[in-house]
Amino acid sequence: MSDRRQRIHELVLALLAQQKELELLAGDSNGLGGGDAGNWIERNRRVVQRYQALVRSAVTLDALVDQELGGGFQGPSAESEPG
Repeated sequence: MSDRRQRIHELVLALLAQQKELELLAGDSNGLGGGDAGNWIERNRRVVQRYQALVRSAVTLDALVDQELGGGFQGPSAESEPG
């Protein structure tokens, strides 16, 4: 794992630790009490968007720290390392 990726991973974990409630994806629509698939999909979509926002925040924080340390700004698309 690259140093940058490791830093972002640690930032994501720190941001997650600050969350008051940690929602997880629902495995199936039966776990919502009503079984409405539309509500299940919408809830999972909101959960995924929340995690995506945390990851984007971590990437942004890492880029800002890198910029402050003199490394120059490199946005998320500048990383060419495969998954």
